[in-house]
This record gives sequence, C-alpha cells and structure tokens, in this order.
Amino acid sequence: MINTPERMCIVCRIQRPKKELLRIVKSKEGNIFLDFTGKKPGRGAYICDNKDCIEKCIKNNILNRAFDMQIDKEIYANILKEYDQHKN
Repeated sequence: MINTPERMCIVCRIQRPKKELLRIVKSKEGNIFLDFTGKKPGRGAYICDNKDCIEKCIKNNILNRAFDMQIDKEIYANILKEYDQHKN
C-alpha cells in the first residue's frame, strides 16, 4: 500500500491528496504566489484546484490567517490572475 500525502484545503477544510491541491507559498522575502510544482521553498498553504475555493479565499481573506499577516488585495488579485493564466 502506497501512502499518498494528504493536505487540507484552507478554504473548504476538505482533506485531499496533495497532488489534487494547489500550493500557495510565502517565501522568506515575504512574497506570496502560487506554486504549481509544489516544491518551491517557503511556508505553504494548500487550496483546492478550483475557482470556487480561490474566490472564497480572496473574499474572506483566508491567507491572512494561514500566513498570520495582513495581505494586500493586490496579492490576492495576482493569485487569481496566476490561476486563470495557468488554467488557460
């Protein structure tokens, strides 16, 4: 039996295999961005790979809690833009 790592979505709180989720990273420099590889260095938070969870994350400022800091609306907008570009 292969043990597949699971993570919980910070928005809907559903546990899923890590490969089904997107990783949002806060680097040591404080930059926050989507990590489509799942391997970039920094503090990671996981979110479902769907627009609903991403929009709820933005609406409710959920990354503020995940990274314990105030995050600009511009960063949330960039995450949505990165996601849209990746999906198209």
